[in-house]
Amino acid sequence: MLSKYALITGATSGIGYELAKLFAADGYNLVIVSRNQKELDNKTSEFRQNGVECIGIAADLFDPGNAFEVYEKVKTLNIPIEILVNDAGQGVYGQFRETDIDRELDIIDLNISSLVILTKLFLNDMLYRRSGKILNVASVASKSPGPWQSVYHGTKAFVLSFSEAIREELKDTGVTVTALMPGVTNTDFFNKADMLESKAVQDTSAMADPKDVAKDGYEALMAGQDRVISGLKNKVQVAMGNLMPDSTLAHQISEQQKPAEDQE
Repeated sequence: MLSKYALITGATSGIGYELAKLFAADGYNLVIVSRNQKELDNKTSEFRQNGVECIGIAADLFDPGNAFEVYEKVKTLNIPIEILVNDAGQGVYGQFRETDIDRELDIIDLNISSLVILTKLFLNDMLYRRSGKILNVASVASKSPGPWQSVYHGTKAFVLSFSEAIREELKDTGVTVTALMPGVTNTDFFNKADMLESKAVQDTSAMADPKDVAKDGYEALMAGQDRVISGLKNKVQVAMGNLMPDSTLAHQISEQQKPAEDQE
């Protein structure tokens, strides 16, 4: 029997790292992708010391061309990827008229372009084998307009819609697609997004534990579910948001996400 491999982007920290640990515990070998070579080496060594076959690939997925290179490296190693996890993603905080367009274009490339490329390439291999699973990390942000994070919310709306569309296309093929929708989670995301001044992240005690989010995503993926909203609070938030006009929801999100010093 061939060894089972899971490929995970953004696997050196946060939700991606916790997912990698779950796959390892379940007998999967790992291919982990990160742009940080030092962290990649550390995590690769950690998994190997725990008896897991782990291959690290350094790739900056802000450049979509590198997504093609990741695939080619995996093909060169003759590794069949049974599970693909597209976890790598970033945001940028601020009002759109003031934010850096080059950074936003990079985020679109990371959150959308590289995700689509990896999904396309590994999906076709899965279809040939008639076996495989794909987990795309979206967000509860995919369900609402996002003032102060307009581009990030927009990219996650794409990820959710894209995932649900191809899932329908893949019925009866042996391949499933699952979207994981976390809320505010205690990871380095907000630091990278320059978002620490936002009211939404001031109360760290209200943040979800990435271990819990990863567990929700892992269980939904293995069960072949279409999507999972992680956390009861987030489920309620999305359900209530579905009942509001978009303009009302956008105002509510704006109040939640603007800088804490601007709150009345």
